Amino acid sequence: ALLVGPSVDVYEGMIVGENSRTDEMDVNPTKEKKLTNMRAAGSDDLVRLVPPRNLSLEQALEFIADDECVEVTPHNVRLRKTVLSASDRGRQRNSKRPPRTS
Repeated sequence: ALLVGPSVDVYEGMIVGENSRTDEMDVNPTKEKKLTNMRAAGSDDLVRLVPPRNLSLEQALEFIADDECVEVTPHNVRLRKTVLSASDRGRQRNSKRPPRTS
């Protein structure tokens, strides 16, 4: 489910939605999808667009994980990672892992 709607400015580290997997997924919602195979079977399927979820401050505080924070401005409540850079988050994640024992 998406947490931000169309034409909303996004930045690196901002949480734009949730997925069904347990691990994080780095996405770039501003990048256009490449249309490589226009004649694929099923291209005429009906696409159901779900409106974005607008979270209140209380809902946002319940939603976030340990490595995330809530950014509150007079007009918006945004969710974001504490460490904004994806490469820095990867380094931080790797440094917390216990060393392999062979």
